[in-house]
Amino acid sequence: MALLTLSEAATRLGTTERHLRDLWSRREIPAIKIGRLIRFDPADLDKYIESHRIEATR
Repeated sequence: MALLTLSEAATRLGTTERHLRDLWSRREIPAIKIGRLIRFDPADLDKYIESHRIEATR
């Protein structure tokens, strides 16, 4: 499993590193802490995106 850095995860979500760090600090998105480093599992990012999907209605 390849974990993503804060920068890589922010790019994948199309947001800023600051916003992603805020999401993580509010525990809205999971992360893995390795020492002082924060890493993100791509599968967790995909789940986060899917959980915030709003379907179009007619």
